Amino acid sequence: MGTDHIRVPLVAPGTRAELGDIETRILKERGRISLLYQVLLNSAPIAAGWESMLTAVRHRTTVPAALREMIILRVAVLNEAAFEFDAHVPHALAAGLAAEKIEALKAAQPADLFSDEERLLLELTDRMTRDVKVPAPLMDQVNARYEAGTVVELVATVAAYNMVSRFLVALNISH
Repeated sequence: MGTDHIRVPLVAPGTRAELGDIETRILKERGRISLLYQVLLNSAPIAAGWESMLTAVRHRTTVPAALREMIILRVAVLNEAAFEFDAHVPHALAAGLAAEKIEALKAAQPADLFSDEERLLLELTDRMTRDVKVPAPLMDQVNARYEAGTVVELVATVAAYNMVSRFLVALNISH
């Protein structure tokens, strides 16, 4: 399938002089200007803000990479964002998330092979993604387990990747 199904035009890297600085930042952080960023470059302020926020979430928090990638994959499943899921499987594997766990994230209720900590974060992810509101007892458990900064980072990870998946799905960005 080509890119003709995407609902806005792609911006080819190097075709708009005014995007040079943001393209340089994207290349520095990502190593390439992906299909997603070719869409985002339709708006320089959004592309720049997106790059800053998602780089902070993925590379500058205290959340262990395997937990972060588990959250991202679960959000992608819940929002039916196959492009996001497929893009993050290699990152999850590299972070040490077992292939069986990656597969289990596709289930309505992930299997018992997850640790207590992972199940807590999956419940947080599911509640934030499906219901938006997080029940007080669940947040009490999260706050009891993590310092405030980590709680903010975990919630920001779920929220940020809900934004990513919803953007991808709305604009029909897929393989």
